[in-house]
Amino acid sequence: MHPELNELKVKIFADGANLSGMIEMASKSHIAGLTTNPTLMRKAGITNYTNFAKEVLKEIKHKPISFEVFSDELEDMKTQGMKIASWAENVYVKIPITNSRGDSTFDVVNYLSQQGIKVNVTAVMDQSQVSEILPALNGEIPSYVSLFAGRIADTGRNPEPIIVECLDILSKNSKSELIWASPRELLNIFQANSVGCPIITATNEILSKLDLYKKDLKEYSLETVQMFQSDAKSSNYTL
Repeated sequence: MHPELNELKVKIFADGANLSGMIEMASKSHIAGLTTNPTLMRKAGITNYTNFAKEVLKEIKHKPISFEVFSDELEDMKTQGMKIASWAENVYVKIPITNSRGDSTFDVVNYLSQQGIKVNVTAVMDQSQVSEILPALNGEIPSYVSLFAGRIADTGRNPEPIIVECLDILSKNSKSELIWASPRELLNIFQANSVGCPIITATNEILSKLDLYKKDLKEYSLETVQMFQSDAKSSNYTL
């Protein structure tokens, strides 16, 4: 049986790039932090990265929030990371595990982490990447490693055993927490909780389904049939 929502040990982060939506999510007690990325920002029509981030941080001051570098050059990532980190104390700097050419960002992560900057290593897909980046993470500074469990599942693989192995690897650094990233459905929150993943980040679309938690399935079935009937009438179909 699934636990009650207030019994979940996994921390829920909201993933998005809509200012009002982010503020709304940050106000909820069950949302422990927030994440965003350039793809979400582009889809949301954000044209000025710095202005958007500062507007967000003006409203959200007491929960961790991750902003990602966007340069593809390793040295520029360091510069951008330093700048992003300077915006607020609750900022984590997202660094992809490699650049678009497949070059490791180990030195970038190590540099920023040694500067006392909280990093979020993102786009991680397997255990070897976690093992390789672990030595770059400063054991005295909080950090995140975002494992894209949803994308792993898209390949037909069960991400749960991979999550468990990555948790074991990261246990060597008590300041680093694993994030179950890119979930595809509400169920993933409970899967993350059951395997002991400390954090899951999910879009507002997925989080809105929390209202369906433990909904009576026969009632849900009837509502679905009613939806089909309403749409068929609206479409004026004939046979």
